[in-house]
Order: sequence, then structure tokens, then C-alpha cells
Amino acid sequence: MSKKGWIYIAIAFFTLLGIFVLEYGKPKNINWFPSYVSHHKIPYGTIVFNDLMEKHFPNSIQQVQQPPFEFLMRNDEIEGTYLFMNESVAFEEAELHTLLDWVDLGNTLFVASESFDKTLLDTLNLDLKSLYNTSKLDPTFYHQLVNPKLSNTPIAFKQDYYAETFGEIDTLQTVVLGEVYGESDSTETISKSVNLIKHPFGNGEIILSSFPKAFTNYFILKDNNREYTAGIMSYLNRAETIYIDNFHKSGKSFYTSPMYLFLNTKELKWAYYLILIGALVYVIFEGKRKQRAIPIVEPVKNQTLAFTRTIADMYFENGEQKLIAEHKIAYFLDYIRTKLHLPTQEWDETFFNNLASRSNAEVEDVKALFSLIVRLQSKEKITNEELEKLNKNIEAFKAKADGK
Repeated sequence: MSKKGWIYIAIAFFTLLGIFVLEYGKPKNINWFPSYVSHHKIPYGTIVFNDLMEKHFPNSIQQVQQPPFEFLMRNDEIEGTYLFMNESVAFEEAELHTLLDWVDLGNTLFVASESFDKTLLDTLNLDLKSLYNTSKLDPTFYHQLVNPKLSNTPIAFKQDYYAETFGEIDTLQTVVLGEVYGESDSTETISKSVNLIKHPFGNGEIILSSFPKAFTNYFILKDNNREYTAGIMSYLNRAETIYIDNFHKSGKSFYTSPMYLFLNTKELKWAYYLILIGALVYVIFEGKRKQRAIPIVEPVKNQTLAFTRTIADMYFENGEQKLIAEHKIAYFLDYIRTKLHLPTQEWDETFFNNLASRSNAEVEDVKALFSLIVRLQSKEKITNEELEKLNKNIEAFKAKADGK
């Protein structure tokens, strides 16, 4: 390689090295995916909430990995609170009926979600409405508990452009536990909407929250927001078992790919990338052919067609039109036997009809062709014109039979 080529390679190498150094030192992007998975440390994971629950409710927390229907059907003696939290919680019909029957026995169902199953809302005579704050480009929503015995200081949250709330509330049946309102102009009055309720159901009760982010790592670790989350959890019975669902989650509860370990760790990820780049460089420089080129050996050509044409020319030049016609007729009969699957021993009316139906030809044309064959077979000598006519009629018959 010339000196100029090595210079270009060096420039490319140091350019790539500089890009790697810049990328390695760049801050890691924050993953804002709302996973709500119990062991995720991302902002919208719930590892902090689960650790606090284990700390403040010792011996009362049980993590559930199964679907609720399967878990409740296999365990008849389950009692306590079943806690669901996710961006969206939608139960199947049989699953919802099983949960409601379980609540009716004196248990508590707690669901924190931005959207709820329509059947569940209809059962509790509730509906969802979206609260928008259009007063600013960067909207702020304030969440507050209504119980004066709890910390009811409004908690500001700036990560949402809208808030889900409950519509008309039947105060005779439903107890309001929390409210939300947007930041208003000085000329506007503050209008609060309900986002946390408790509803009796049979011998038990159902608690619904339309603000599941209150249980995420980002919310709990910011300022004094944990007081709001703790206030919600105060409505749960510490003496009963709390079953935390890990099935209805937007994120993966576990990772099946071993590459997750490499790509999720900064150092291992770049080590993996360097191995790939090294392998590419090796292929480019060491993958060159290091032996003489193997000469191309042309395959032996099929001379059958040329040989056949030579023999045919010899017959024709020697005036053996009769012999050529006999070969032509023999090949034609073999074509009928092999391609059209008809015996050629007897040329009767049935044979002509079958041959015509299988070759898309008219019966009269088939009879005319075989009449010509019989006539030529009976002659001792055949002229060039008769041989050409025989060949033309046979080829026309084959064309029809082959659909050409």
C-alpha cells in the first residue's frame, strides 16, 4: 500500500477514536418509559416504592407474578389488599368478575392507572375525564389529599400535559380521597377535580387512583412527594397481606436476552462495540486472498444437438427423406405416449377422440394428420415437400398440445 493510503487509514482511525471518546463521555440518556416494574430503577419504575413497602409493611407484602385470575383461583384462602399500578390496567371479563367476587368477601382492590376497564367504571357508576392546563407552555398540576389528618399540602407535578380525573361522583356511595387541579391565572378560580376515590363493594372496598405516577421512583424521590404517596398507603390495612401485582405492567418484568446485560452497562456496551469494530478491521485487512486465483474451467458443452443436426443433414443430402419421416413419426408417437399418456397401437375412432381432447385440437385435424402419416408410411419414397408438410403439421399439433 502507498504512503498516501496509510495516511488516509490513520486519519480514519483517529477520527473514529475521537468519536468513541466523545460518545463514551456523553451523559447517559434518561429512560422515561413508564414501566412500573418493581425492580426497575428508571424514573417511572417502582423499585423505591416496593422497598418502602417492604420496610413499612414487614411480613405483609407478597409479590404476585401470576395473572390475577390464575392467582385467585388457585389460592382460596387469600385475604387482604390486591394492589395494581400501571399506566393502563385492563382486566379480562372473567378476571374482573373473579376480582369483584373476591372483594365482595371483605377484601380491598386498589388500582392506580391512567385508564381503567370500562366494565369496572360502569360497575361503580364512574367515568374518566381529562383535565388540561392550557395556561402555560409548561403546565403544572397540583395533587392533594383531602383528609385533614394527613399531609394535604399540594404536590406540584410538571411532567404531565394533562391529568385523568373522575367525572360525576355519587357522594352517597363514593368517598373522595384526593383531588387535582391545574395552575390558573390570577383572574381564574381554582377548580379541583377528583383523582382518588374509595368505593364500597359488597363487604369490601375498591380504591381507584388515576395518578399512578405517585408510586414511581421519580415522584417519590422528588422533594417531599413521598408524604403524598404515604398518605395514600395509609388507607391500607397494615394487619392484612398486601398483594402487589407484577403481571399487568407496561415494561418487562425480566429480560430473556443475554445482550441486555451488555447493552445496559456502559463499559460492557463499548467493549462489545470495540470487539465488533476489531472484527470488521480484521476482515478488511486479513480477509484478502493470499493465494493465486483459481482458473475457471469451462464445463464440457453438450454436443448432442449439433450431432443430431449433422446426422439429419447427412440423411437429407443422401436423399433419405423416407428414413427421416419414419424417425419423425416414431418420435411423434413417443411424444403422444409420454406427454399425452395415450397408447398408439390402434388408431381408431376412440383414439382420435381422446387425442383431440387432450391436445386441444379438432378431431378432423387429428384424423388429417394421421391420414398423412399413413399415406407417407405406405410410400417407398417421399419428396422434400411431403417431408416439410409432415414436419409442419406435427409441430403445429405439438404447439396446440403444449398451449403455445
